[in-house]
Amino acid sequence: MTIIPPSPGEPRRPQGPRDSGDAWVVAPTGEKYWGRYGAAGLLAVDSQRGVLLQHRVGWSHFGGTWGLPGGALHEGELALDGALREAQEEAGIPDGAVRARFSSVLDLGIWSYTTVVADVVRPFEPVISDPESLALEWVAVDEVGERPLHPGFAAAWPMLRDLLGVRPAIVVDAANVVGSVPDGWWKDRAGAAGRLGRRLSAWASGGVAAARLGLDADRWYPPVSMVVEGEARAVPDAAHLGDRSEAQADSGSDAAARRGAIDLVRATGHGDDAIVAAAERLIANGRAVTVVTSDRELRERVQHAGANAESAGWLLGQLD
Repeated sequence: MTIIPPSPGEPRRPQGPRDSGDAWVVAPTGEKYWGRYGAAGLLAVDSQRGVLLQHRVGWSHFGGTWGLPGGALHEGELALDGALREAQEEAGIPDGAVRARFSSVLDLGIWSYTTVVADVVRPFEPVISDPESLALEWVAVDEVGERPLHPGFAAAWPMLRDLLGVRPAIVVDAANVVGSVPDGWWKDRAGAAGRLGRRLSAWASGGVAAARLGLDADRWYPPVSMVVEGEARAVPDAAHLGDRSEAQADSGSDAAARRGAIDLVRATGHGDDAIVAAAERLIANGRAVTVVTSDRELRERVQHAGANAESAGWLLGQLD
């Protein structure tokens, strides 16, 4: 692998200082890939307008084709953060306007590209904010293949399109998960629920391995609802917990719009009933729901409702 900086004929954001990641990676066979530390792009999905595509300026790599806002990662930068940063720089996507759904990685060994697919949670109009775009357009999903696509995006698009209809969500039976570990939780049920919530927040921010959910791609970022009951309902609010009533726990997208946020659902009655109700509402909104509980009767109830069920151990093994 050889690293070379951009040549004078291949400008890159001349208005600011160049990051150390802004360089070509050259394979032993001569192919060039942009981004010393890899690259990432954002596929923003609007349920009404389609997906946001960038018409690449002629001097760029594969200029004239249509692809995604994106670019080279900074040193030490997570691909999710890099994709969002690049999309803001190239398309003016506002803070909080999108929520990551899943990521897909092309790993060539010497270089990798991460596609982050994100749902629009607050509609916006893209703005050409740097010299790398001829146009930015919302394109209907069925019309994407009619454009002259960047070769990398063209190769990835069939798989990405198939996954656009997949919308997972996770509902956690907090009492069952907390109670599965004899760590003194019974002395402070609200405190134990708060600790679980913080661990869930960290887990959600890093994404769930696709294989854990039986899905394709690399990692998924499903909305996570944590249902608390009894004394645990006194769990204090925190920045990472979006406090919601049972009736509001329907879409799993608004309160958890920021990365790593957890929907906190306080059951007003029996916790099992609240968990089943939350699963049913999410399913009615088109979500593929996984309920985390080791309670046999509850597992049967949520499976009857159309949800998948995983054990407390399934979750704790990932949190650890």
